[in-house]
Amino acid sequence: MKDWNPDLYRQFEAERTRPAAELLARAIHPNAKFITDLGCGPGNSTELLRHAYPDALLTGIDSSQAMLEQARDRLPSCRFELADIREWRPQQQQDIIYSNASLQWVTGHEHLLPHLMQQLATEGILAIQMPDNLEQPSHYLMQKVAESSIWKAEIGRMEDSRNPLLTTEQYYDLLASQGALVDIWRTTYYHVMSSAKAIVDWLSATGLRPFLAPLDDARQDAFLAQYLHELEQVYLPRADRSVLLAFPRLFIIARKSAHH
Repeated sequence: MKDWNPDLYRQFEAERTRPAAELLARAIHPNAKFITDLGCGPGNSTELLRHAYPDALLTGIDSSQAMLEQARDRLPSCRFELADIREWRPQQQQDIIYSNASLQWVTGHEHLLPHLMQQLATEGILAIQMPDNLEQPSHYLMQKVAESSIWKAEIGRMEDSRNPLLTTEQYYDLLASQGALVDIWRTTYYHVMSSAKAIVDWLSATGLRPFLAPLDDARQDAFLAQYLHELEQVYLPRADRSVLLAFPRLFIIARKSAHH
């Protein structure tokens, strides 16, 4: 798959940064000295962490070199490293491990989350936000188009696309069994979009990437045109001609107990 496109990703930076800020508002650690932003992207979430914890040693981790280059330009005072979240092991136990909209791309949460808890210092915080929108029309219509007769041979069912999240109860039990104090909640954002085409633009930087990867430029345009047609049947204009994109997200704050 092609590398992530930071410029396309940042077209909707305000909308993407809002849940990052709301996650950070609950990740309160007054003595945090070591902080890692897992899946830091172009640095929009890392910038929030830097403002909240100006004296901490702050490291951003991402698997995209293009994203890291933008993050380094944006925040020269922070460290940025190319790494796979599944293999990440810091030299120093962390006070905050923060992950905004990245772990949904990583499989094996049953093993990953306990591994991340082990990288925390006592009283350290694991702060996670993940899109929980695979059941939304914006996402199931991708698969519908991909499995249609026109596209089935080229795309079909995407095995490298996102996997469904665990249930809220499973995440709670997984972290509570590690001795964590867990705060978990779900929020549905309703993003005001100028048109259904704007939804395509938004998702071209994220959820559509695995569907577009097997196609050349002309076929990508044809796939997106069909996908847009499907969206327009569901995302109808509101009173001011805007459309509303419902976007559920799952938030988790897990604090490592001193007694575990």
